[in-house]
Amino acid sequence: MILIGTKCRLEQTVTDALTAANVGSGALPVFGTPYMSALMENAAMTCLQSFLEEGQGSVGTHLDISHDAPTPIGMKVWAEAEITAVSENGKMVDFAVKAWDESGPIGSGTHTRAIVKNEKFLAKCNAKLEKK
Repeated sequence: MILIGTKCRLEQTVTDALTAANVGSGALPVFGTPYMSALMENAAMTCLQSFLEEGQGSVGTHLDISHDAPTPIGMKVWAEAEITAVSENGKMVDFAVKAWDESGPIGSGTHTRAIVKNEKFLAKCNAKLEKK
């Protein structure tokens, strides 16, 4: 059973590779929003993983976040995901996601993940290649 209130925190240090200028989401050498969102999603995925059965995984289906403050190269950032709701059928899981740097909050929002059977999900995805 998935426990509401379960949290996971992940951290990393901002490098040149993690900047908006590098990913193309902006022109400045600051922590890029795509990397902040990926860190939030990774925290949510990690949080959920211990509740899944063999052969199951989760995929992101919705992300609604704000990136509220810039972070320079060399500063540590971290994201936390907290399970806030589970659908009646147990397949959709909602999270509150937040991110900080060493100076304070830098972003927050919500994220939803769907629990999938990995092989079935990949087969459905790869079937698109056969329809080309």
